Amino acid sequence: MVFGWLNFGGAAGLLKKGEAALDAGDLDAGFKLVARAAQARLPAAEYRVGLCYLQGKGVPPSRSEGRRWLELSASQGFAEAQAALATLLVTGHVEEALPGGRQALFTDHVPAQPDFIAAEGWARRAADGGSADGQALLGYILSVGPEAIRNLEQGEAWYRKAAKSGSAQGKLGLGLAILRRAGRETVVQAEGLKEIAEAAEQGLPMAQYLHGVLLEHGVGVEKDMIHAAKLYAKAAATGLRSAMARLGLALVEGRGVKPDPVTGESWLRRAALAGDIEAAAMVGDIYAKGGSLPPNFAEAAVWFQRAAEGGHTMAARALGMLYLTGAGVARNADEAAVWFERAASAGHSRSQVDLANLVLQGSVRDADPDRMRSWFEQAAESGDLIAAFNFSVCLSRGFGVERDPERAAFWMHRAADGIVNAQFHYGRMLLDGTGVPADAAAARIWFAKAGDAGMADSLVALAEMMVNGRGGPRDHFEAARCFARAAELGHGGAMFGLGALYGGGHDVPMDRVAAFHWFRKAAELSHPQAQLMLGRYLRLGLAGPPDLEEARVWFKRALDSGISEAATELANLNAQQSAHTRPEPVELTDNLRVQTVAKSETGPQLIHY
Repeated sequence: MVFGWLNFGGAAGLLKKGEAALDAGDLDAGFKLVARAAQARLPAAEYRVGLCYLQGKGVPPSRSEGRRWLELSASQGFAEAQAALATLLVTGHVEEALPGGRQALFTDHVPAQPDFIAAEGWARRAADGGSADGQALLGYILSVGPEAIRNLEQGEAWYRKAAKSGSAQGKLGLGLAILRRAGRETVVQAEGLKEIAEAAEQGLPMAQYLHGVLLEHGVGVEKDMIHAAKLYAKAAATGLRSAMARLGLALVEGRGVKPDPVTGESWLRRAALAGDIEAAAMVGDIYAKGGSLPPNFAEAAVWFQRAAEGGHTMAARALGMLYLTGAGVARNADEAAVWFERAASAGHSRSQVDLANLVLQGSVRDADPDRMRSWFEQAAESGDLIAAFNFSVCLSRGFGVERDPERAAFWMHRAADGIVNAQFHYGRMLLDGTGVPADAAAARIWFAKAGDAGMADSLVALAEMMVNGRGGPRDHFEAARCFARAAELGHGGAMFGLGALYGGGHDVPMDRVAAFHWFRKAAELSHPQAQLMLGRYLRLGLAGPPDLEEARVWFKRALDSGISEAATELANLNAQQSAHTRPEPVELTDNLRVQTVAKSETGPQLIHY
């Protein structure tokens, strides 16, 4: 159909009628009218046709056709089309090229393949033509575009022109530009803050959000969380995900608003669904920890996975822990390793330790020990003491590297400068002569240092040396004090040690009741030797009336724990029951060695930061 006979006057009339129809909701008729007007090469009509294609109004949506019509209009100098086309090229999002949509130039989503070079030409034409939107857009392009066209000084100048014309985007851009160069100059800062506040008052969502952040943290202004929360609410209502996340957190924590965990969780959820991975991690954390809302590990796993897939390392580790423990998901060490690996590869040190420990324990099938060892080695060489400890464990156990006791001792010694676990394990190396010449006296010193820091194993190791006189004088009274400190920390071996000391044959006065008490405490913590001794005390009635049935229970537990002597004790108990006699108490001088610290067959585990 040919419309060449239309003049601009007639086309303008058709455009006016078409726009009225579109505004009234008669999309088909409206589009046909503006399309007829556009055939006369009326720039405003071409612009409107382009918008119809972008919006899908009266015609199937087509980004390419929308852009083509915008270019036709823009090439005739129509400033609105030039600004819309430049915005479309910068943001890659149709909505932001629509009337009113350019308010979202400053947003929190990632542009889809921006073409700053092409956009700069159209924005400059719009800006030169006096378009405030074009001026703000050109300022944005010159401020954040590629190095080839970036010019911060010119960018600020165009922002300032747009701001003088009343553009909210221009004011926000100008405020940010001023703050970027202000440094600590409070007068200059104040000018920038004023521009951002004015943009917020004009209803620009990103300005409302940023003004809220400044008020929340008291940056250049007095802290005002109540006002900040109100600004977050306004911006959140427009769908700005960063504002939804901040509002949600404020409601959950009751900062600036009355606490409302349910509504807060809802806003965080909306932010997460809009792509905010930090909000997704926070929702997962809410359901994992419980509190105001009941814990729901299955729900937590869903949100942690969403955040982890977006690159959130803490969420990846949290999801790994859920799979490792079977909380809300089926227990699966291999799946746990997948998420630990993701966080570890991003440099998350705790996840590196988690993953390496899974491999050391043989809990996962596919792994790269050499790569894991390299994490610890590199960090250790840079002075990280926890990494030095973990690298020592790798060298000691041959994890990702040949076993090397000497180098293991070297790095454990270095870690011992500040890591309590390392002080204890270096003491063990000195005591056993592993990687270093045996030196029991030096071992005592290191055990004492870790013991002073409250490490139960070290207190017990030191007490054992004092009982046996290794590396220094025998001192059973000080040994008892060390055992008592460790027992308060819940150490079963220390409880057994106290039982042995009070049982007789040591410098500490014999106290069978106290010995019985500590043997029972240790036995209840599954200490095998204590189970045997408790059974003997019960069989022989050394701290009260004999109790053969309970004695049998403890002898069986000791036997199940691998204590062969328990079989003899059970035989004696059976004979005693058969004879129906009460045995003469046997003096237990307790030639038992005070074996209180079980040596690991595999060696120490890696430790966390």
